[in-house]
Amino acid sequence: MSETARHELDAPPWLRVETTLLSLAREIRRAYDLRFEELGLNLSEASVLAYAQEAGPSMQADLARHMGVGRAALGSVVDSLEGRGLVERQPKPGDRRVWLVAVTREGDELAKQVNKIDERLRGEFRAGISRKERRELTSLLNRLGDNVQKVIAES
Repeated sequence: MSETARHELDAPPWLRVETTLLSLAREIRRAYDLRFEELGLNLSEASVLAYAQEAGPSMQADLARHMGVGRAALGSVVDSLEGRGLVERQPKPGDRRVWLVAVTREGDELAKQVNKIDERLRGEFRAGISRKERRELTSLLNRLGDNVQKVIAES
């Protein structure tokens, strides 16, 4: 067997699937941060803004759950966006104890730009990768994710 055809398990840890995925995730985030920098946003801020625009006024806890982050971390992002006039907190009708996060007019315009950048960047990421290959990759990653969730649940 040639040196390049070795089994993945024989490779050093930095060349294994999990490490490759972690490294790729960091690089994807970096690419998004670089592209959103022209709007004065990072990936977290852009994601919250775009989701809040799509979902409409939402409770912060719901936004955090959807984004897969803690409420405190999401709160910091909302504070940043609110300080720039891109979102506002509004009282929830019928429950004055709860606040909703809503996109402002300025935030709505910026969210449209976020969506355009995202669409272009995803196209660049997927260059040379067929729809069939993306479906296969998605299937494999979902199975890997299921296994990771089992490990977490058993820990």
